[in-house]
Amino acid sequence: MSLITVFLIAVGLGIDAFSVAIGIGASNSKRSWGPVLRLSSAFGWFQFGMAVLGWLAGLSIVSLIASFDHWIAFALLALVGGKMIREGFDDKAEVEKTDPTRGWPLLLLAVATSIDSLAVGFSFSILKNEILLPAVIIGVVCFLMTGIGMLFGKVLAGIFGRKVEIFGGFVLVAIGIKILVDHWK
Repeated sequence: MSLITVFLIAVGLGIDAFSVAIGIGASNSKRSWGPVLRLSSAFGWFQFGMAVLGWLAGLSIVSLIASFDHWIAFALLALVGGKMIREGFDDKAEVEKTDPTRGWPLLLLAVATSIDSLAVGFSFSILKNEILLPAVIIGVVCFLMTGIGMLFGKVLAGIFGRKVEIFGGFVLVAIGIKILVDHWK
């Protein structure tokens, strides 16, 4: 498989991470590199790891979760998105809000945005392609797209304020719904 094809696959996989990162960047009040690096690193590593796992697992694991993986992704995105929406309408101090770039929210988002990478890794194994270089490319592209999305979200938050946090939550829920709709096509 050509490097251009692998790069295009990586960009396709990174779109969900990019969209989620915009919402998270908009809702994150911290103006430091810490949240950007945490989210980018988690998303990049999970995209890399899931591609390798899919490649290693082959037919056994992917066929077991293929019937409900879309529900897992939807539930995780809806859970975090709903929390962001609720917090966007909450008048409590910013300090009390959950940081989605730490702990369980970070883990849930990283899993939700990388499930497709598992299937891509599986397809690489079916095609008898090596996985290490493609997985690295997938992880790096996702890392970069996530960082750009976070920064773009922060710019939007600076312009539109707290409304962007609410919008970001709706974006996460919408991505989850899109995953369900795409599955039924």
